[in-house]
Amino acid sequence: DLAAGGTGMIIVEYAYVDDIGAKSAHCHLGISNNEHIPGLAWLAENIREMGAVPAIQIEHCGRQKFLGTQPIKAPSAIPWPLLYAQHGLEAVPQVLTIPEIHEIVKCFGDAALRAKKAGFELVEIHGAHGYLLTNFFSPTTNHRTDMYGGTLENRCRIYFEIMEDVRRKVGPDFPVTIRLSGTDYEPDGFGIEDTIYLAKELEKRGLDGINVSGGDHHTMIHQTSPMAINVCHNVWAAEALKKEVSIPIIASGSITLPEYAEDIIASGKGDFVALGRPLWADPEWSKKAEEGRPEDIRPCIRCNEGCLQRTFYEYKAVTCALNPVISREGELKIHPAEQKKKVAVIGGGAAGMEAARVAKLRGHDVTIFEAQERLGGLLNEAAAPEFKSDIRHFQKYLETQVKKLEIPVVHKHADVSDLQGFDAVVSATGSVPVKPRIPGADQAIAMDALTAIDTGSVGKKVVVIGGGLVGTETALDLAENGHQVTVVEMLPEIMKDVAATDFSAYSERIAKTDMTILTQTRLEEITAHSAVVSNKKQGTFELPADTVILALGFQSCQDLYQELKAAGKEVYLIGDAVKPGKI
Repeated sequence: DLAAGGTGMIIVEYAYVDDIGAKSAHCHLGISNNEHIPGLAWLAENIREMGAVPAIQIEHCGRQKFLGTQPIKAPSAIPWPLLYAQHGLEAVPQVLTIPEIHEIVKCFGDAALRAKKAGFELVEIHGAHGYLLTNFFSPTTNHRTDMYGGTLENRCRIYFEIMEDVRRKVGPDFPVTIRLSGTDYEPDGFGIEDTIYLAKELEKRGLDGINVSGGDHHTMIHQTSPMAINVCHNVWAAEALKKEVSIPIIASGSITLPEYAEDIIASGKGDFVALGRPLWADPEWSKKAEEGRPEDIRPCIRCNEGCLQRTFYEYKAVTCALNPVISREGELKIHPAEQKKKVAVIGGGAAGMEAARVAKLRGHDVTIFEAQERLGGLLNEAAAPEFKSDIRHFQKYLETQVKKLEIPVVHKHADVSDLQGFDAVVSATGSVPVKPRIPGADQAIAMDALTAIDTGSVGKKVVVIGGGLVGTETALDLAENGHQVTVVEMLPEIMKDVAATDFSAYSERIAKTDMTILTQTRLEEITAHSAVVSNKKQGTFELPADTVILALGFQSCQDLYQELKAAGKEVYLIGDAVKPGKI
């Protein structure tokens, strides 16, 4: 799908180079012995036949071995913090001996030769993101005192040896690139000046190009940035390297829209642009950009839910929150309906607009009923904070598809009588905030999070009840805009249901505010001027407030669905109307 979608070159996922300690994860692609060549050749040929250049990345995981099993090999016995938290002493790396380092160098060269034999037309050495090579490069993870540690030249030595071995084995004319982090964003790590030195030295040794990224798995928000981090996050590093070397530079990282890519190329910050998550959201990203219809691109919103969160933290297959076809290619193709029907979609939120889009493409006659003045449903509130502006692009995409497909929108609360003339109904009625049974919940200062976002009528002193995703984001947005905010959460910590990268990004932003967070604390009552709360340590006490925002979750709206079902109507329940969730 990616090759057919107009992508110029596909760099196949990192493939492990030896059978000792290089493999990172379950179902990890291998290139460690000749038995891998037939399968890799089939993959390369398929990519080529669909019109793209087949390339492959080769890698050794070093201390970042997601499997958590020994042997874990690294330059020093410094474990990856997340792995150590999960596995304890079992996650402490075995220190590589010099003969073992030499063997790994040889394995990289052999892997590159296998890639060439398999029909790949470029090989990329993975020298970024906290894997083995950056374990040597970064002072954070390299405490050696021999020829592979200490000075910058020594910390770069394994890169030089691998580059020389790869070049010798694949020949002078076979394209070889490398993935580098401009910086690992570690306080005691490497900076851009170190990376510039490394890049210059690799160019002397026959390198053909540099794919520029940033961060490691300890600083994941800089590697696979969530929407709370600026777009094009590591392009600055690509620009810095391009000024120092003459070989092509590939910019990457949160380049979600064609307009960003166009600016990078036009301004000379990079010679090529690499996309990861955006191609999962829309495999035809490149084709649609080339054809001058960027409005038809389903944009990645950098939620990291289906990709990073599932694979990295849950060890599951890749999916995409916006694109259900990922990992199910071939199963969910949109085919013409066998019987054309007149379909009513109740609700113009994300689920409703997507259902309407697909039904229309299948040939049905579709009408959307939406009670609000504009489409989008809860996307309107979700996209309100500036640090969630990526969602606005997705909302615009859906609204554009509805308009382009000429799907009529009736702005009213639909009832059974409105739906008599329809053959089928899709109920995408969404969810509404939970109304707690708490004394004083009807006080004038109390409101739910959606009302607070919609009206903006929030006082200076704000108490947010609930530290889940909605409560945290609402509180953070208010705190960053000058309000005095206290978050009250019953659980031992806030952000229990938040993706790991959002947790890290939000934690950094919260630390820069004067927000107060009270965990293991419950709301007892709302008065005219305060929230009365209690916990074991302080007992019952008052929090003075101009506004109390209730962010206690959502409940599905199913009344119309149940009424239609009871009447024997062909009706389907989708989206938050089934169960409230994240996008």
